[in-house]
Amino acid sequence: MTIDLLPKKKGPKISKYLYGQFSEHLGRGIYGGIYVGPDSDIPNENGMRKDVVNALKQIKVPVLRWPGGLFADTYHWMDGIGPKDKRKKIVNTNWGDVTENNAFGTHEYFELLRQIGAEPYIAINMGSGTIREMAEWIEYMTMPGESPMADLRRKNGRKDPWKLRFLGIGNEAWGGGGQMRAEYYSDLYRQYQSFVPQYDKDHPMYKVACGPSEDDYEWTDKVMKIAGPFLNGLSLHYYTLPAGEDWVSSKTSATGFSEDLWWKTIKRTKKMDEIVTKHSNIMDHYDPEKKSDLVIDEWGTWYDVEKGTNPGFLFQQNTIRDAMVAAINFNIFHKHADRLYMANIAQTVNVLQSMLLTDGPKMIKTPTYYVFDMYKNHMDAQRVDGFGDVPENVSYTASQKNGQLTISVVNYNLDGSEKLDFDLENQFGKVVSATILTANKMDAHNTFDNLDVVKEEKYEDYQLSNDNLSIQVPNKSVITVVLK
Repeated sequence: MTIDLLPKKKGPKISKYLYGQFSEHLGRGIYGGIYVGPDSDIPNENGMRKDVVNALKQIKVPVLRWPGGLFADTYHWMDGIGPKDKRKKIVNTNWGDVTENNAFGTHEYFELLRQIGAEPYIAINMGSGTIREMAEWIEYMTMPGESPMADLRRKNGRKDPWKLRFLGIGNEAWGGGGQMRAEYYSDLYRQYQSFVPQYDKDHPMYKVACGPSEDDYEWTDKVMKIAGPFLNGLSLHYYTLPAGEDWVSSKTSATGFSEDLWWKTIKRTKKMDEIVTKHSNIMDHYDPEKKSDLVIDEWGTWYDVEKGTNPGFLFQQNTIRDAMVAAINFNIFHKHADRLYMANIAQTVNVLQSMLLTDGPKMIKTPTYYVFDMYKNHMDAQRVDGFGDVPENVSYTASQKNGQLTISVVNYNLDGSEKLDFDLENQFGKVVSATILTANKMDAHNTFDNLDVVKEEKYEDYQLSNDNLSIQVPNKSVITVVLK
């Protein structure tokens, strides 16, 4: 089957922020996964695991959402600053009722960002916090001159302000963030956002309002109608539940699943296209010039926790099936690049569809991690559209930047392979790199005893001749080819 690519036709920019991450104070997502403290025997820099930092730098994480999630609406930022032995201990009532010692707070978060080269995306506490608390936190982080909070920041060891662009005002306000009605939340959002201090006049704060859960189109309609002129981004949360939409019985195991559950997972993932399309249409009604963006700041697979682990820690394995989910989602995100600006997978380490899993000093790169690595060349590239028949259960995306064309293909069939021919419009004649991620079993995954069951490898089963790229795509595989 031949796909005619149109590199001469200018497509929308694929925002690098679509490759964002999300880390919440949940289970071992922060403690043990990212932060071990400066006195740990695990190699670290200022408390951050060196192996995790290096792995995240490799995939060029553009932005990291923090501190939640549900945790954000019980988080009071002043508990997490100052000498660690004097920080207030709290109970994490959302995730396992464990004690949170606040050793990882604002300073540690920005130190992590410095090490991995990412930008901040702060979710403020609207659920149990106040406008004053929000304003003082922003003052603490971003005020360059003299002020009570800026002086406190300096007292705690940080002279210069940090740069903060992305600010989430409310998290899942329709649920655990306050059980609010859309009308009430919209008015509350308008009030909160009006008190966001802006100390850097040249770089306005990007304000993200709490958007819908999945297909709650009424929520989007009401928030856009009431608060639309006051927001830069509207969040959307959509998780892939393998067996349907019932949160109690639909998760099932991350491994050892049936072929039926493979296909149900894929079907649920592909619904992302419909969800984004319909929410975008509503936004188009109120914002036809696309001045505001859709932000999918929680997405990914959600399975049962691994046996023997705390149910409140959401620790799950990550298989080649999750790699399929990630690639399908990225291809959908690129399709909607004219409205989608940021996406943050849940979550970075040890929680849900993670990039990395850790166990003491050991670390695993998951199949999902490798998809992020294989797709990173699409970041801030111009989408390249094409036309032509695509085989069933195959999806592709293409983009160009800096004189290079990147094509990524996913074949989520369980058997057989598919041959794709790409016509390159006489623009590209040399392959720069080609990689593949695949596996023999549909639940193949890496373990702490065998780190490389599923990994990115060099791909050679292609032909480039007469301005045509021919790719043989095995089942259960993701392939990326970069040309110039």
